Amino acid sequence: MSMIRSFFLIVVLAVVASAQSTRTPDITRTELYEHVKYLASDALEGRRAGSKGADLAVQYIVREFASYGLTPKGDNGTFLQTFEFVSGVKLGPANSLSIKRNGTTALELNKDFRPLGFSSSESVEGDLVFAGYGISLPNKTYDDFDGIDVKGKILLLLRNAPPSDSTMNFSAIVGSLRYKATKAKELGAKAILFVTGPEDDQNDQFIRLSYDQSTGNAGIVAIHLKREAADRLLKLEERDLADVQKGINAARKPNSFPIRKVVLSIQTDVQPIRETTANAVGFLEGSDPLLKNEVIVIGAHYDHLGFGGEGSGSLSPDTPEIHNGADDNASGTAGLLELAQAFGARKHELKRSILFLAFAAEELGLLGSAHYVAAPTLPLERMAAMLNMDMIGRLNNRTLIVYGIGTSPGFEELVKKHNQDSTFIFKLNKDGFGPSDHASFYGKQIPVFHFFTDIHSDYHRPSDDFEKINAEGMEQVAKLVYAIASDLILAPEKPAYAAVEAQRPAGGGRGGSRVYMGTIPDFGESTEGMKISGVREGSPAAKAGLIGGDVIVKFGRVDIKNLYDFTYALGEYKPGDEVDVTVKRGMETKTMRVLLERRSQ
Repeated sequence: MSMIRSFFLIVVLAVVASAQSTRTPDITRTELYEHVKYLASDALEGRRAGSKGADLAVQYIVREFASYGLTPKGDNGTFLQTFEFVSGVKLGPANSLSIKRNGTTALELNKDFRPLGFSSSESVEGDLVFAGYGISLPNKTYDDFDGIDVKGKILLLLRNAPPSDSTMNFSAIVGSLRYKATKAKELGAKAILFVTGPEDDQNDQFIRLSYDQSTGNAGIVAIHLKREAADRLLKLEERDLADVQKGINAARKPNSFPIRKVVLSIQTDVQPIRETTANAVGFLEGSDPLLKNEVIVIGAHYDHLGFGGEGSGSLSPDTPEIHNGADDNASGTAGLLELAQAFGARKHELKRSILFLAFAAEELGLLGSAHYVAAPTLPLERMAAMLNMDMIGRLNNRTLIVYGIGTSPGFEELVKKHNQDSTFIFKLNKDGFGPSDHASFYGKQIPVFHFFTDIHSDYHRPSDDFEKINAEGMEQVAKLVYAIASDLILAPEKPAYAAVEAQRPAGGGRGGSRVYMGTIPDFGESTEGMKISGVREGSPAAKAGLIGGDVIVKFGRVDIKNLYDFTYALGEYKPGDEVDVTVKRGMETKTMRVLLERRSQ
């Protein structure tokens, strides 16, 4: 860190310390704004999970919790609950690719080839087959694998897809690398060599080595091969890559063939990069002898996207700048801190207890909240309800989105009770699942609320800065959450959990039909298969007997290693089809028959 940056950080911390000494127990827009200004300052460098900026953010939260009189409920008597996560991948020392034909020719790593970030790490050897784009449309109008045997083979595949026309449509899904890996694995191939055809990109740059937290490795060796090396292989069959691709594209007709008398030997070594981050956990114990054993959880995530870049989730991935995340989610974190301060000032009036949770690594797939519910520092059965704030800093035209009103009887009336002056125009959603940390708790059958002022043009971009925060609106939302939480804390009865049969989202399926199963992926745990955090009430998965915690390992004839495998396997079916689904449930393996339904439009 440069002396200038060090000095700047010291100044920021001094301002923070000065502000702390003048805080009031009231929820005020001034204090909310000051929290956001610090959390979204350049000094914290976008608060990417595992970074120094995220560490500074959680240390700030911990200092605030302590100053409000909260009790530590993290690890070993501290406010921090630490956990490890995979932040990326790197190439290990054992990566090689050799061509065996009249001797052995070794290709050069990072010049001729490079493993992909989702490749498995193993050694394979086999004959080589060129299989076009590696696409098999469900209705078989186009099938690169028709008439060729790929079982036990190594495949050379073009990236992307032929151009669509009025007679044949190639979706972005079938052109993706992950789709092709799943299809190749399903057909028994040993490995895939991807090549960028000249019709797609003349530059032929290597694919960036990146890691997708939600899906892990593909369960098959996957390599990006430079065009010159691929062309040398095709020329053994007196073929030219440019001509072959041009012919497939023009005719919308496959042209697959074995490359004879060639054996490839491949070894891949793709290693996970592990980092550590932490949730902040503070507690206020209630005063009622019985009700204090029931806990209201109030949460918000404090992490963001760091410097952005490809694979970060940034919507400006070509711009490696600090993504300060003022609204997402310095605003929700500021709300959490103001509520902790307000309730801390009246803790002797509380009947139920309150757990305040600042979650890490939400942007990587709800990892912080998923870790908490998997390893809770207070028993989950004590938790009466969870209130989550994510992006509450851009209230526009008084519109506030509230999820979870169907997760307990009376929740809708409770929200409306505190809006009799029409401060807000509500958009109410019954569902307890959704793209933020409340979903982890609802998956454990805990009633939830989620407060959100909606997406905007600065979302996941470097321009989400504190100057654009609506401080008055943020105060109004925080006070609403405070009022709802107060009622829940003082109510004589614990909220009853209700399962919501949610509106089914639209999505593509076979031949233009739309297929629905109703599983909710669990992104918080790396495991082989697709772990689910829950199933939607009344869904095909629920009717078949799947439950939260199940790990889907086989769907029909397809072995499931990750979410991509499941998504593509599901796309092979149509509404009304029945499919055998095999899951691991604890130490047991169970197979259930699921009747797939049509998605809502």
